[in-house]
Amino acid sequence: MSEDDRLRWHCRRGLLELDLILSRFLEYRLDDLSPDQRAALTRLLDLPDNDLLDVIMGRVETNDPDCAEIVSFLR
Repeated sequence: MSEDDRLRWHCRRGLLELDLILSRFLEYRLDDLSPDQRAALTRLLDLPDNDLLDVIMGRVETNDPDCAEIVSFLR
């Protein structure tokens, strides 16, 4: 399984809202991500669904500047 396939699989979430946001993000931005940005995305995807949604929706801020960049792309 390629790295892109692993990221796509990891983006499949239990919340429909996250599925929609992440699938659209992958469709338009995955090929443009640097290795550091991919690592930051992977760290974000390690969050539980509700925590990840809170970060993406701006209810909670991330302390990781690399993750903050990815979050800004997702928003």
